[in-house]
Amino acid sequence: MPQPRNRSGETDRYGFDDTRDHLGAAVSRLLPGRLLRRGLSVSVETDGDVYAPGDPIGVRVELRNAYPVPVEVPTASRRRWGWEIDGLLEGSDEPRRDPGGRGALAFRARERKSFAWTWDGRVKRVTDDRERSVPLDPGEHELRAFLATANERPAATTTFRIE
Repeated sequence: MPQPRNRSGETDRYGFDDTRDHLGAAVSRLLPGRLLRRGLSVSVETDGDVYAPGDPIGVRVELRNAYPVPVEVPTASRRRWGWEIDGLLEGSDEPRRDPGGRGALAFRARERKSFAWTWDGRVKRVTDDRERSVPLDPGEHELRAFLATANERPAATTTFRIE
């Protein structure tokens, strides 16, 4: 009988699907939620401290598992992580519907997940009659990144100024 093969082409004699982290799921079920979240951290940084209105802003977010074993953290919806600027989810005051369902974010032992992008420095304002994109007002602004867990979200913030 042929044996299942993993990505590297080696035979998997146990027949496990290597796209599912069985050990991480098992360890996560054994750890209390508070302890599980305590081992996860978030960091966020921008590529500068001061910007002109409408300048692009380089953002880097890192999610990290400090545990020496794989873990899987459940999330409140299908959103695994996110970012906000001055409390506006992804820079928009548009009302959002919860997509429903639940999700999970899996980490290998001591894994770091990094996300980097350039944000246009604008926020989306939605009123009854129209939608517009405006540069951030001058002053200090807070950028927050978070894991989308139901309680005690691991998060980090950084600030920058618009002048």
